Amino acid sequence: MDIKDIQNLIKFVSKAEVSEVKYKTKDFEITIKTPLAGSEVNYAQPAVYHTAPQQVAAPVQTPAAAAPTEKAEAVSDDSKYVTIKSPMIGTFYRKPSPDKDVFVNVGDEVSNGKIVCVIEAMKLFNQIESEISGKIVKILVDDSTPVEYDQPLFLVDPS
Repeated sequence: MDIKDIQNLIKFVSKAEVSEVKYKTKDFEITIKTPLAGSEVNYAQPAVYHTAPQQVAAPVQTPAAAAPTEKAEAVSDDSKYVTIKSPMIGTFYRKPSPDKDVFVNVGDEVSNGKIVCVIEAMKLFNQIESEISGKIVKILVDDSTPVEYDQPLFLVDPS
């Protein structure tokens, strides 16, 4: 069973509104548990990894009045974009291997089914395809960093 089959099984279980499904073959076993409709959902807090402090140049001070308007403009601009999200937990890579070029850059056109990145989970490198067509506006994750399920990876302008 590959990762796409597992993802499809998870989607099916969530739509079927059952609390638990066990799937077992002679060399594979998976159990999927979901909260039933109306029941309280408890989420585990993800582990937080801290890195050693690094010396950073002091930020340039801007007038206090200018900062809120810039943030408000950024939020309103982002609303017209479509987000490509991570379908799994793992490590985000922009390249297929260290000696190759990146899949996409800001400004590149993507089409439905084009590979935009790779997420490594448990020594498996899963190619992530775009589900929309448009232009990459922003890359939201740094290369070689951990990502969570449903974490935004890219902003795409579908126009």
